[in-house]
Amino acid sequence: MQSDIFSGWLTTLGLASLVLAGIILAYLLTARPYQTSASVAQSYDNWTQDGILEYYWGEHIHLGYYGNPPRRKDFIEAKKDFVHEMVKWGGIDKLPRGSKLLDVGCGIGGSTRILARDYGFDALGITISPAQVKRAQELTPEGLTAKFQVDDAMNLSFADGTFDVVWCIEAGPHMPDKAVFAKELMRVLKPNGILVVADWNQRDDRQKPLNWWERLVMRQLLDQWSHPAFASIEGFAELLEQTGLAQDVITGDWTVETLPAWLDSIWQGVVRPWGWMQYGIVGLIKSLREVPTFLLMRLAFGVGLCRFGMFRAVRKA
Repeated sequence: MQSDIFSGWLTTLGLASLVLAGIILAYLLTARPYQTSASVAQSYDNWTQDGILEYYWGEHIHLGYYGNPPRRKDFIEAKKDFVHEMVKWGGIDKLPRGSKLLDVGCGIGGSTRILARDYGFDALGITISPAQVKRAQELTPEGLTAKFQVDDAMNLSFADGTFDVVWCIEAGPHMPDKAVFAKELMRVLKPNGILVVADWNQRDDRQKPLNWWERLVMRQLLDQWSHPAFASIEGFAELLEQTGLAQDVITGDWTVETLPAWLDSIWQGVVRPWGWMQYGIVGLIKSLREVPTFLLMRLAFGVGLCRFGMFRAVRKA
């Protein structure tokens, strides 16, 4: 894989120098710390409207699945593969066509469309970003059972027991109260409905507290992409159980399977420069602005500070 060039280079750097360089570069640029849900919406509106993120990441604004051990894959195809692997892992491919599915934090709808087209779900994608809803609607062909609307995952506008499946990829770090988030996800499921979540998680610091450099890295990962906090895999599983609505909670760790995506994200800007070149110096600055965070993410997931968590739960009957 071309990104292995970056991996070899990355491992030759001293840990302290990499952390220091990433933090200095990030601080030199304008941070986007979480303030309210409106700050998250504004960030995603901006990323959607300038088009650079969609050019490089396609319709799927999440990491790719590269297998275990990871193997060489096309960057965009790996993202589609992630959806199919998550469907199988969650066991929702066994549900009848026409089952109602809620995609929480749907982005511009890439996963929602796959779930509707390939698995026959009556799918509704929600995001807090009006710009993402508009773009998702533009990308969705006529007749596909995929619809989109603005909604807040911390206060879902749906009645209890509305959906057969609740699906969520990499939205949890934006949620200020993980307990409320967990309860909302479970609340809108029908009895025996299935929750499937994939998320960026922090190491459980109750077992091993963060040291000084880990705290600095996590601070940057929060402030650069409008995240109030990362949950741990263990902690979020406990919150699902504490809702009193969940049973059969299981977790998984897909850190290895998704790890190549971070450096592949940087490599895409090298091999496909038109994404930023069409916007001139502004496009270059916007693209370079994300590189320190990608590097810090690769560092955090590579050394065990962060983990890629998978969650499945069933709504009690």
